[in-house]
Order: sequence, then structure tokens, then C-alpha cells
Amino acid sequence: MLKEERFGKILDILQKNGRIQYDSAASALKVSEDTIRRDIEALHNNGLLSKVRGGAIPITKNPLTFTDRAAFKTDKKELIALKAQQFISDGDSIFMDAGTTNCSIASKLPVDINLTIITNNIALAPVLHNHKNVKLVVLGGYYNPQTQATEGAKACEEISRYAADTYFLGTCAIDNEIGVTATFIGDADVKTAMHKYARKTVALAIEGKLNMAETYRICPMKEVAVLITELASSDHKLNNYRNKETKIV
Repeated sequence: MLKEERFGKILDILQKNGRIQYDSAASALKVSEDTIRRDIEALHNNGLLSKVRGGAIPITKNPLTFTDRAAFKTDKKELIALKAQQFISDGDSIFMDAGTTNCSIASKLPVDINLTIITNNIALAPVLHNHKNVKLVVLGGYYNPQTQATEGAKACEEISRYAADTYFLGTCAIDNEIGVTATFIGDADVKTAMHKYARKTVALAIEGKLNMAETYRICPMKEVAVLITELASSDHKLNNYRNKETKIV
């Protein structure tokens, strides 16, 4: 069972019973108590439950949060968001572009984490409302209602002022030979600039975006440091993307 699948089952048990204990969860999921302890620690750090002696209880529901984390479900984009957390460290500067997957990543950040997030994604602002230590830089430009983000020369010029540690690239399409591509030219320009000025690019792609191509090129596959999907990293559907430059998660 994948770690992310265990996370989902732990949260399902918690929602149903109002509490979860290490020993009973270990028995139900057929893993060791140490594994459950680590899983609960990870979920606690991501604000999805509250750790207590012997197990965990649901977090207090907060109507200001972007999602009801206590009712968290491991759908495809949320699996990707959970996997992405390992590439975020306190003190990082991060580029995030338009799209719901980046909103999912942001909603699972520890509430006390210290980050600088540079984005054209207007929807990130309410998601990060309670993250008082996150400096959110919203790029200028014109607003595109199709992507719910800012675009244009001003946005790209502002991106060039930064040297981000990591860029979380929400993909429209990705192909081993063609690389990462985008549907709209304005979105492509922003993605290309973020990729250029980041030390590391992490591509986010649900299975349906694999082996696909759109009109506007972002970067070749060899320039993607990490590819995160909802699939198990060993899944044969990812075999075409295995190379010495790209880590599959």
C-alpha cells in the first residue's frame, strides 16, 4: 500500500470514529505501529489532524480555510499535493503558477511554515490566508479568466527579478520526447520564465496529462528535476520518463 493511500485510510477512520489509535490503525492497515506513528506525524505536520497521546483526533474545523482538511480525500491532485510536500523546506522561495494542483499543495502546507511564494495564481491568496509566515508575492500583468491568473510582459519581467529555490509547474501536457507544453501562449510565457529563473523545476501531472502535447513548448523533459503524479513511482506507465536527470515520485 502506498504511503499516500495509507494517509487516506487513516483520515477515513478518523472521520468515521472521531479518533484513531496507533495499535488499532496498525492492525487495520496491516503495518507496524512505527509506520502509523510516522504517517500520523506527517499528517499532523500538514495540518490534517491533531496528534495526541496514543493516536490522533480531528483538527478543529475552520471556515476560513480553503478546504475542510478534516474531510480530506486522497483524489488524484491531492495525492500529488501530498507527495510535493517533501520538496518544500522552511525558508524556501517558490514559484507557483496557475492551476488547482498548486492550490492543493498550498492548502496542505504547515500553518507556521516560513516561505516566500511568487505566483500569478490569484486563487492562492485565500488559500494562504492563515499562513502568517508566508510572504505571498502576486505578479502583475493582465488577468486571464481562462487560467484565473495574471499573464503578459509585466508578469514575466517581474519573475526575472527572483531566483526561486523550486518551481512547481502545473502541466497542461507532458511527453517524454516533446517535453512540457501549454495550451495558452500567455500561460506558456509565464511557465517558461518561472522555469528559467528557478533552481529546480518540479512538474505536477495527473495521469491524463502524460504522453500528451499542446501547442506551446515550456521545456524539454531532461530539464525537469522531479515529476510527480498520482501513480506509484514504479508504475509501468512512467517508464518512458525514467532518465538520469528526472526523479519520478
